[in-house]
Amino acid sequence: MIRRIPLSVLDLAPVTQGSTPAIALSNTRDLARHAEHLGYHRYWLAEHHNMAGIASAATAVVIGHVASATSTIRVGAGGIMLPNHAPLVIAEQFGTLESLYPGRIDLGLGRAPGTDQRTARALRRHIGIDSADTFPQDVVELQSWFLPVQPGQAIQAVPGAGLNIPIWLLGSSLYSAELAGKLGLPFAFASHFAPRFLMQALDIYRRSFTPSETLDRPHAMVGISAVAAETDDEARHLFRSLRHRFAAMARGVRGLLSPPDDFDEREWSAAELAFADESLACSVVGSEASVRSQLEDLIARTAADELILTSQIFDHAARLRSYTHVAQAWEMVAVSEPAT
Repeated sequence: MIRRIPLSVLDLAPVTQGSTPAIALSNTRDLARHAEHLGYHRYWLAEHHNMAGIASAATAVVIGHVASATSTIRVGAGGIMLPNHAPLVIAEQFGTLESLYPGRIDLGLGRAPGTDQRTARALRRHIGIDSADTFPQDVVELQSWFLPVQPGQAIQAVPGAGLNIPIWLLGSSLYSAELAGKLGLPFAFASHFAPRFLMQALDIYRRSFTPSETLDRPHAMVGISAVAAETDDEARHLFRSLRHRFAAMARGVRGLLSPPDDFDEREWSAAELAFADESLACSVVGSEASVRSQLEDLIARTAADELILTSQIFDHAARLRSYTHVAQAWEMVAVSEPAT
């Protein structure tokens, strides 16, 4: 029998065709309250820039928006793209969030810029485009800002110093897996869009893990795309919006999330469709029974300690229902009524 590990939510705050970022952020607040009620463990948001279809560029601000609308679910970044920022600034931002919502804030860190190279230069014009090479040093520096202030310390994070904010490393390749292991930090793999190195990354993380004050054993989270509905056919139909988005990415096009009926496979090349399917290989799609079976198979293969689910579905009501179906399939327990 497969153990029922915690399930969490990764919300990419999708902006759909005919919608606006304001509506997307309102939907994020609504989904967070719904996820908390259903018993999901965490609610994470990710930093992306210059992407019309994602509304969470100011990630710390959106985390505060979600945390203020909820009361028990952990809220955090999945992740902050650290090369875009001075570590002290992130320590202050997340120290502020932890001070406002104590015991509920997570800080996941990524090494990529979360955007294209031209936008990365605009974001990091005072740091340099090669700043990703300093990622290990920046992680250690960020950790240091959360330590208690020492006598004579000239600079401190206010708020931030002395606060216990869990730091995760995120990755879609092998680099952060090894670094997370060596630093003794929890690790989350972005297999919801880059599943190719999932198993290798988990193996490297576990083999390189060194116990730390944070963790005495490895803790791995696996990202997946999840679309659940009443029937397998309905779920596969809703999933077409995401396949459309990834096929478009193969053409270098990043736009708003489209309705599922807009996706006509005859308009796309075999290579573009293959790119979409390979990118989305780590997905669970179907009815509650199908989703439960797929989740159990994934856990058996990865030995994941947690799963984090992203559901890019065009219709917001269908997205809420999808998370409900997954919760029911996983026999999760509602923890409270949504906040008013």
